[in-house]
Amino acid sequence: MDSSGVDSATEEEYATQSKLLKDFMSIPSIDKAWIFKSGSGPQAMVAMSQANLLANKKRKFMLSGHISKESNQSVDFHWAPFPTEMTGASAFVPSPSGLKLLVVRNPENNDSPTKFEIWSSSQLEKEFHIPQKVHSSVYVDGWFEGISWNSDETLVAYVAEAPSRTKPTFDHLGYYKKENSLDRDIGSWEGQGDWEEEWGEAYAGKKQPSLFVINVDSGEVEPIKGVPRSISVGQVVWSPNSKGSGSAQYLVFVGWLGDKRKFGIKYCANRPCAIYAIRHKEPKDGANEAFPIHNLTKSISSGYSPRFSKDGKFLLFLSAKTAADSGAHWVAESLHKIDWPIDGKLTESTDIVDLVQVVNCPDDGCFPGLYGTDLLSNPWLSDGHTLMLSSYWRSFRVILSLNLLSGELSRVSPNDSDYSWSILALDGDDIVAVSSSPVSVPEIKYGKKVLDPAGKPSWQWSNIQKPIYKCSEKVTLGLSSLQFKILKVPVSNVSECRTEGAKKPIEAIYVSSSKPKENGKCDPLVVYIHGGPHSVATCSFSKTLAYLSSVGYSLLNVNYRGSLGFGKEALQSLSGNVGSQDVSDMLSAVDHAIEMGLADPSRITLLGGSHGGFLATHLIGQAPDKFAAAAVRNPVCNIASLVGITDTPDWGFFQAYGDKNHYTEAPSPEDMSRFHQVSPISHISKVKTPTLFILGTMDLRVPISNGLQYMRALREKGVEVKVLVFPNDNHPLDRPQTDYESFLNVAVWFNKYCKL
Repeated sequence: MDSSGVDSATEEEYATQSKLLKDFMSIPSIDKAWIFKSGSGPQAMVAMSQANLLANKKRKFMLSGHISKESNQSVDFHWAPFPTEMTGASAFVPSPSGLKLLVVRNPENNDSPTKFEIWSSSQLEKEFHIPQKVHSSVYVDGWFEGISWNSDETLVAYVAEAPSRTKPTFDHLGYYKKENSLDRDIGSWEGQGDWEEEWGEAYAGKKQPSLFVINVDSGEVEPIKGVPRSISVGQVVWSPNSKGSGSAQYLVFVGWLGDKRKFGIKYCANRPCAIYAIRHKEPKDGANEAFPIHNLTKSISSGYSPRFSKDGKFLLFLSAKTAADSGAHWVAESLHKIDWPIDGKLTESTDIVDLVQVVNCPDDGCFPGLYGTDLLSNPWLSDGHTLMLSSYWRSFRVILSLNLLSGELSRVSPNDSDYSWSILALDGDDIVAVSSSPVSVPEIKYGKKVLDPAGKPSWQWSNIQKPIYKCSEKVTLGLSSLQFKILKVPVSNVSECRTEGAKKPIEAIYVSSSKPKENGKCDPLVVYIHGGPHSVATCSFSKTLAYLSSVGYSLLNVNYRGSLGFGKEALQSLSGNVGSQDVSDMLSAVDHAIEMGLADPSRITLLGGSHGGFLATHLIGQAPDKFAAAAVRNPVCNIASLVGITDTPDWGFFQAYGDKNHYTEAPSPEDMSRFHQVSPISHISKVKTPTLFILGTMDLRVPISNGLQYMRALREKGVEVKVLVFPNDNHPLDRPQTDYESFLNVAVWFNKYCKL
């Protein structure tokens, strides 16, 4: 054994496993796509990313190609010979005409400026450097993301972090100086000033997302006045050009109130928000003139993803009002619209029209409601009333169309497909999509719109003849020997269920080798548990899970009640029942797999993060003889010790009680007792399963102390544990080197106890 404590056999296993894992990690992701019209036909531009292990970053690149449509209905993408790496680029935003491309480069430190580049088809046209005293980083993802060109392509509205409030300065004698000079005086120092709330996990240091407009000709940046500091801004879009010489354009955006407490917003749709509008200043207006802000969605507790109709007559938006009203961090969404005045004169009263409502208990095979809905920046077909979107539908992601005139909602991705589908871009009325499965890497698909004799549209899907990338031979060979299917698992506590939706079977995605079993023996099984709990496991590709499948493990990916995509009743049945109902569902799925001959009872392992880690640590306590090994990533192990240090303390109260009425900043002894009762640590005396802990020091959602406390308690009672700590990672543990080392250790840990 060497100085690292690893014996030669284990060291050889690390070396063997790492080669294949690196190949899986190298598979690119298809992130976004745009279609542009040109004289020679449509042109595609696809943004992709790939893990750069040495730099510990994602390498971003762009691949362009010409789309050709043959007379035999086949479609081909003629890709450029090589992609273009977009080093340091944070966001790419084409203009409405497709003639300009905005590239945003956020600074890597607090002293550097934010860079805006305006590109034409052949060269860089403009470059502007925005200093930190104007704003710091532009928000390019998450809830606050928002970059929008106006219709004549002279202005871009965007969301960036506003400068911090002025801090006090003290001179060399310690005297307070009211005026804070921007120049650093060697005889003075800057104090800290008043503390400000931040937006939590993934937004460390982010306090005030604010609205700005840049003139792409002059580079002049205008901070938008009139939005109170109590409102954090996101998802800005320009209103259409209104009729009449006296009308002006508005900036329409989403706002979150953060005046009392900024709860963590990442992964949380339950934060109340509204859609606002504010008139944009014109040259004729006074330099210091500020316009009133209009709340367009006062009568509803949640409104986001604003999109104007093609004719500019109405504004469409999504709502998570069920989450905001109940306290569940993510539930079904609804879709609404409000009229937009053609003269541009807003009134305080707006009638909200429901377009798609929440589905309580969907019939088998029927639409379950909207979940995790994704809307393109321009989601409309040429008829102006058909909306295209992507959403979760049970264990799949699907593409849907909604006819706003008839109200008909249709599944556009193939009904018989067992893959997941997401829309990337529209080519007129045709669709460019990405499709994948647990055993198939993402591929671009092309859907051509056709009409039946009654005039009803559908889409004929075809593969593109030349794939966008090729995998290594080892990856291709490994995936070719895999298969998957959906298992329907009856729930065990039907008599206790208060709603019909809670009584229905759950689903589990089972991935296995397609090769005949040797001596009828099953491969060891990894039971993967998604987090949330209101998230979902889909039939889509995961590099790390596919790697585990390729090295000899079957997978059971369970959508316990509480998962997205199965209707409101099934989801909300988990409220107040964590640690019992979800544990029961997981055990039902495992027992079902054993009864079907799909799993060897002596070689079953657990893998989960966040609430998935919560369930994994519950399972090794409540079923101590059932699992050979476990691996948990930033797990919730003790809600009692979590609520005072997490960015989402309301999550713990909701999981324990099932409503948002119990929440308080000062939990009572009764609250602490309830938190302990529903937490995995209450069962720790029974645990004997060897457990690998993977923890991130920068995690604000489940701080590292929660996992360390549980791990130390296991170590104290003699249970074998192993701990990996990543000092610069937060909750998802998804930086390339972290992802790589984590799953390399997961494979070696499971092999140790499953004797592959």
